[in-house]
Amino acid sequence: MRLDKFLSVTATATRSEAGKAARNGKITVNGIPCKNASVHIDPEKDAVEYCGELVAYSKNIYIMLNKPQGYVSATEDGKDKTVIELLPEKLRDIGLFPCGRLDKNTVGLMLLTNNGELGHKLLAPKSHVSKTYGFKCENILSDDDVAKLESGVYIAGGYLTKPAKIKLSPSRTEGEITITEGKYHQIKLMLEAVKNKITELERLSFGPLVKDEKLQRGEWRYLTELETEMLEKHCQK
Repeated sequence: MRLDKFLSVTATATRSEAGKAARNGKITVNGIPCKNASVHIDPEKDAVEYCGELVAYSKNIYIMLNKPQGYVSATEDGKDKTVIELLPEKLRDIGLFPCGRLDKNTVGLMLLTNNGELGHKLLAPKSHVSKTYGFKCENILSDDDVAKLESGVYIAGGYLTKPAKIKLSPSRTEGEITITEGKYHQIKLMLEAVKNKITELERLSFGPLVKDEKLQRGEWRYLTELETEMLEKHCQK
C-alpha cells in the first residue's frame, strides 16, 4: 500500500497533507525518515510515525454519528447535503458509507463504515437487526392502534410489516418503537396505517449500538473497542 494512501485510510492525513509532511521530514517508516509519500509499505508490518506519533492501522473503520435534520444518508448527492459532509476532510475519501438509511428529517444514531461485508450483513432482511426509534405523533395512540402496530400493518405496496414493539409515554402521543426491518419510510407509513402521523423521529439504537447521549446533533466519534467487538460479533450470528 502506498504511504499516502495508508495515512489516508487511517484518517491520519489527506494525501496532499501526507506529501507535504513527507517532504518536511515529518514521517518515518521503521524509524527512518521518508521523504516520498508515494513509496509502498506493508501496513501490517511496518511502523509508521506521523509528526512523532505512531499510526495505528485498522482495515475497518466504524464511526457513530448523531445525524441532524436536513442531511441525506448517502455518500454523495447532487441536491442535498450528505452525512459524509459532517466528517472532516481526511475522512471523506476513504470509502466510508452510511450503513442503512435515515430520512432527510429523521435524526439520531447512524453507523458509518468502510466495511462493506459487515454493512451487507447488517442490512440483509434475513438478519432481522433491531432498530429502536423515539417518536412523537399527531394523535393519541389507542390500545387498538398499539395492538395493530405490534402485530403488523399493511403499508405501501400491500406489504405486511413484521411485529413491532411499542413503549408509550403517559401522553400516548410519544414513545419508542422497535422494528426489525427497514422499508422506505416504514415507521411513518405504519403510523399512517392507524390513521396517525409522525411529527418527530429519532433513531436510538441499531443492533447492539446505542446512541451516545454525549454526542450533539452533527457530532461523531469512532466506536470503542467494546462497541466494535459487539458489532462484529452480532454479524457472526
